Amino acid sequence: MPQLLARIGRFSARHRLVVVALWLAAFAILTGVVASAGTSGGSSATSIPSTQASKALDIVQQKFPGTQTDRKTLTLVLETHGGAKVTDPSTKAEVTRILTQAAAIPQVSSVSNPFDAQKPFLSADGTTVVSTLTFQGVTGANQQQVYDDVVDLAAKARTDFTAEVGGELFANDVPAFGAGELLGVAVAFLVLLLTFGSLAAAGANMLVAFAGVGVGTLGVLAYGTINPLQDTTLTLATMLGLAVGIDYSLFILTRFRAELRDGRDVEDAVARAVGTAGTAVVFAGLTVIIALAGLSVVGISVLRDMGLAGAFGVLMAVLMALTLLPVLLRTLGRRALPRRERTAGPAPEHRASVLHRWASFVVRRPVVSLLGAIVVVGVVAVPMLDMQTASNIPGGNDPVSTQRHAYDLVVEKFGGVQSPLVVLVQGDDVTGKLPIVENRLRGLNDVRVVATTAVTPQNNAALVTVVPRGGPIDDATKNLVTSIRDQAGTISGVSLAVTGETAIGIDSDAKLHKALIEYVVLIVGLSLVLLILMFRSLLIPLAATLGYLLSVGASFGASVAVFQWGWFDAIIPAPQGDPMLSTLPIILVGVLFGLAMDYQVFLVSRIQEMHNRGASPKEAVISGFAKSAPVLVAAAAIMAFVFAGFASSPMAVAASIALGLVVGVIVDAFVVRMIIMPAALSLSAPPPGGSPPGSTAESPTSTPKATAWKPPPNPRNWPSPEPHSRPGPDTSPGLLCVVCRSAALHRGVV
Repeated sequence: MPQLLARIGRFSARHRLVVVALWLAAFAILTGVVASAGTSGGSSATSIPSTQASKALDIVQQKFPGTQTDRKTLTLVLETHGGAKVTDPSTKAEVTRILTQAAAIPQVSSVSNPFDAQKPFLSADGTTVVSTLTFQGVTGANQQQVYDDVVDLAAKARTDFTAEVGGELFANDVPAFGAGELLGVAVAFLVLLLTFGSLAAAGANMLVAFAGVGVGTLGVLAYGTINPLQDTTLTLATMLGLAVGIDYSLFILTRFRAELRDGRDVEDAVARAVGTAGTAVVFAGLTVIIALAGLSVVGISVLRDMGLAGAFGVLMAVLMALTLLPVLLRTLGRRALPRRERTAGPAPEHRASVLHRWASFVVRRPVVSLLGAIVVVGVVAVPMLDMQTASNIPGGNDPVSTQRHAYDLVVEKFGGVQSPLVVLVQGDDVTGKLPIVENRLRGLNDVRVVATTAVTPQNNAALVTVVPRGGPIDDATKNLVTSIRDQAGTISGVSLAVTGETAIGIDSDAKLHKALIEYVVLIVGLSLVLLILMFRSLLIPLAATLGYLLSVGASFGASVAVFQWGWFDAIIPAPQGDPMLSTLPIILVGVLFGLAMDYQVFLVSRIQEMHNRGASPKEAVISGFAKSAPVLVAAAAIMAFVFAGFASSPMAVAASIALGLVVGVIVDAFVVRMIIMPAALSLSAPPPGGSPPGSTAESPTSTPKATAWKPPPNPRNWPSPEPHSRPGPDTSPGLLCVVCRSAALHRGVV
């Protein structure tokens, strides 16, 4: 792998025009595909996973065609002040006046009468009425004005009533990108500038990242022309592509600068940087791609599309770092270094004294450091214990909107009439069995209303509507669905199945909970296998996997505290106070897995390199950490700032994903990789002057600590590894069992 990647880097550096032309051609082709398709793709519809409720819905649609309607409606909810009765003559007259005004709004075709004796919509306490407004002729040009007219009518009615407007005529168009995202990118560029001390190097890094995002976005949009996608699908692909694109180029560019400082010419420095750091970039990118593509196993279209789009964005970031970045590095040459370092010849290596002292502290006090880090992460993760999830948020995503207020008021006064349960009754002569079925359903807990709504002409199926007392995501409603299913085979001659929007949401949420557990097991197993193969060690994979799980827990905890509990409401513009979407935990698990593997590879590989050069186990941990940590700090800071920019989005899904990733990246990079991993590695190292039990190491007095080693002849002119010391028998035990002698990365990556 290193030699192949080095050849790719050298080829790209030597044939710059060819590489640029190929990427421009790809960009032009994808642009043509997107432009030719126009905007006909539309928005995707989320597929329903196979559940009891979804299977029952398929039967309902077969036996009762035409039960669905595409009419556009809104509900006007009016509640009197102070508990006054809405049936009082003066109050009833005022309600009638308001409804007459509603009927006069353009595009309103009908307004239901809540006082109709046949179909009343009057609360049991006599304080609240609900009227349904039906519309015709609503178009994209007038829909906003029509909706605003209804909202204005409700606002005027609030002098005498609590007036709210429920439902929606159209989905709110929330911008996917805004000032927050741009600010995050600007701060990331500033971090690059401070890290490199060179405007040219920072600019090249950002240019490659943006190029990857551009091609990746066009690729996702091109796919969207044949398979319509949701807005959040493109947001995740852009967010990940930009973050990893900056980081991957950062690691390769940092290695390129190190090679220049060691006195290599530009072309050799490019080849060596791509062959070493590029190997880790490929491994890290593949782990992210595998984790994201693995979202397809859940069986939900929106997760599949988000995973595949994100994986494609990461793939473009990897390919850009391996091909386009060498073109820019060859063009920049020694201008990638700060001005004071551009003179030819090796430069003294800079030592990050603060990080070196930090690593020394962790290695000297591993137990205290390890326990302290675990406690801190555990505190951040505590809110996760209160995490609630829902496949969708009834009444809209914004808890302070008139739509949500209307929905909650109707639930309070009328129960779950807006999201009833639909019971499918099947059998011979169902009409004769319906009284028994209805009585049995009325006898269940938390049932408000039971009514038969349709019977097939063949009299072999019927639909019974069950209105629960609570909302669709209440625990009582979930228990009611279970209770109805328990009655499925208890009535002779018929079978019962529960469906409807509420039942489908409950089943989908339960299935996603199960899928999350399976996905975590898959990811944990995958991380163990990949790291064992890479480092030929058991301790490193175990410590890395446990650290990853801690990062995931902290991410979940922060998401619950902010979006469910409502912390930082003044800072985060996205709606808060709702249960977490069921898809969010699975997305965070997949994305954080790939990012955690990035930092693990970059950190431990450098420690391994130091040990291969002859350092003792603990010295290798300290020196390897001191060399890799500055780049890790910059990479994590950049990724956190990019994600933080997206966390400022008013789009709830995008903001919740971004915030979870911000916390996950910070915890993984600054706590897990910079405290837990060094502490765990130092605990595994043998005591000074000793060897682990069973070791055949000879006494230090009889064997030199290291023997000089020189690389063999290099007829192919591939960048030769630096001369280093091969550890003698007395220094090899311990860490060599922890940090392997893997040939794939035995020269380090940063």
